[in-house]
Amino acid sequence: MKIVERPYRENDRRALLDAGMHPLLAKIYAGRSIRSAAELAYTPAGLLPPTLKGMDQAAALLADAIQAAKRLLIIADYDADGATACSVGMRALRLFGANVDYLVPDRFKLGYGLSPELVDLAASGCKGGKPDLLITVDNGIASVEGVARARSLGIATLITDHHLPGAELPQAECIVNPNQQGCSFPSKALAGVGVMFYVMVALRAELRKRGALQTEVNLGALTDLVALGTIADVVPLDPNNRNLVAQGLKRIRAGRAQPGITALLRAAGRNPAEASSFDLGFVAGPRLNAAGRLADMSLGIECLITDDEARAANGARELDRLNGERRKIESGMLDQALETLKAIDGQAQSTYFAPDWHEGVVGILASRLKDRLHKPVICFARAADGRNLKGSGRSVPGLHLRDCLDLVAKRAPGLIVRFGGHAQAAGLTIAESEYPRFAGAFERALDETLPASARTRTVETDGSLQQTYYTLEIARMLDDGIWGQAFPQPLFCDTFAVESQRVVGERHLKLLLNKDGRRLEAMRFGALDPLPARMRAAYRLAVNEFNGLKSIQLNVEHVES
Repeated sequence: MKIVERPYRENDRRALLDAGMHPLLAKIYAGRSIRSAAELAYTPAGLLPPTLKGMDQAAALLADAIQAAKRLLIIADYDADGATACSVGMRALRLFGANVDYLVPDRFKLGYGLSPELVDLAASGCKGGKPDLLITVDNGIASVEGVARARSLGIATLITDHHLPGAELPQAECIVNPNQQGCSFPSKALAGVGVMFYVMVALRAELRKRGALQTEVNLGALTDLVALGTIADVVPLDPNNRNLVAQGLKRIRAGRAQPGITALLRAAGRNPAEASSFDLGFVAGPRLNAAGRLADMSLGIECLITDDEARAANGARELDRLNGERRKIESGMLDQALETLKAIDGQAQSTYFAPDWHEGVVGILASRLKDRLHKPVICFARAADGRNLKGSGRSVPGLHLRDCLDLVAKRAPGLIVRFGGHAQAAGLTIAESEYPRFAGAFERALDETLPASARTRTVETDGSLQQTYYTLEIARMLDDGIWGQAFPQPLFCDTFAVESQRVVGERHLKLLLNKDGRRLEAMRFGALDPLPARMRAAYRLAVNEFNGLKSIQLNVEHVES
């Protein structure tokens, strides 16, 4: 592991300083290619207009359906992005006077997306009658058979998605996806919830133009949901996504969030008034995802669409309980995977499978192993049908995981039953009997496509942090920023003497570090390997709260070896 300092342009740092920015922030933002303070002036007026391909048709399709009192059904996904996208749709469409409900597939029975089986379930009237229009959120771009099934039953389909399209597009009435061919929308990094938010913005404009908007609808009130889904789905935080997240965090901190988001934060012991992008990604997001991983994402969606604070609090408590259960399952699976690594003398492979692994947790396991091994990892669990394996993969910067799976699929037709995803995360299904062949094919594809720069275990940091900056004020200032994928949270590096280290909570190390004579409390989460007496480490500045007292704590993330 090599720890390096992120380069930056001195001219950019100087321009930010001259604009009145704090010296530490000026250096941090310059290292993220920010050239002027204006780029960080997040305002609703600064959001991109809704110019995605298919947007006008989508708005007209929805407006016609609402005016004709047709039955709308949102087809959700079982992760945080899908749940928040569904909630944005449910809340906005109800305000527009639509007859709308939602249906989310059981990941263990129906799998991902708009499958023919899910269409049949929807058509059976399970949600109050046969729908006239299906609206997919965070899924659908690969649902060729599902859309065909809906069409055969006389049901129209509107697809809103952000996943990369395959060779064949479904024959839907309309598709809105920034990544479809011919879409000139500047932000290709929109999450599924961002796409749905923009569809609702366009629909409001269409209804207003028709004189059919009975009361003015403030869609800005839904940006807390957009922020949560955007951060939780780990999409790149380009300028527009950062602005969307900023608008949402502003509402949460001001006490104007949906009751469900406030309840999720409180269930985890977090103060919504001090909510950060870290809280969305590592506190609220995992609790929401726990429903889709272990139970039914309807639990999460109901928590987000209710206006009843008591119901929201009950839902958040149940999600918190499920998240605790998920952690225990994940811990056991990680132990198994690490035992496998020991058995092969640390010669890290890229695919892992155990018959008793939980299908809903393999994605988190892949993420944990990817971080430890610094290479792309796919973990598999046995599917409910007993014949197939469901896999979930996570990648490292520099390797596009979906494209790598596409290469495997083209070289070995039929080896992968289905797959889809992004650059950094993807899912797939293979026959269990084909696991050894897939493992070999995937390793070969990685050997060819993983660039040398991605193979080097290098951690980029914002350099040394001077001791005068070890304060609560600085920590809060850093927390206030909008950080996430491709716009990383500040990470610093320094050399410390390790004065003491002890295991706490079974999986973490509590440390007492010394830097130039100053003692500092620190934590090393999720790692028990003893640390040397002197180490160079990459760390985050964090606030530790105990018995109502707040103090500075360093969270050690990487140790140079």
